[in-house]
Amino acid sequence: MTEKEFLDLAETTLNTIEEAMDRLNDEDVIDVECKRSGNVLEIEFIDSGSKIIINSQAPMQEMWVAARAGGYHYRHDGSVWLNTRDGSELFAALSSLASAQGGAEVTVSDAG
Repeated sequence: MTEKEFLDLAETTLNTIEEAMDRLNDEDVIDVECKRSGNVLEIEFIDSGSKIIINSQAPMQEMWVAARAGGYHYRHDGSVWLNTRDGSELFAALSSLASAQGGAEVTVSDAG
């Protein structure tokens, strides 16, 4: 994938995650605040004060996630973002991480 294709895909992915978190907040599922600065999305869980930080890494063509549970790298396989270590999918992993840090069962998906 070209750098432009990666940057477009990364931007779409960050927007999708931010919109999903905003929707979960609006629906009173979890209390979160999202802050975006360029290619970095910071999700703060208000009740616990913990954060998940997601950013794109253009040189590596990866999405990086930093959460209380650890750091993870995801590479796009042509259809989904997959963890470079265990093959787990980005949105499924974010659902688990956000559920653990947000204190409520949440689902984050790229389907909207």
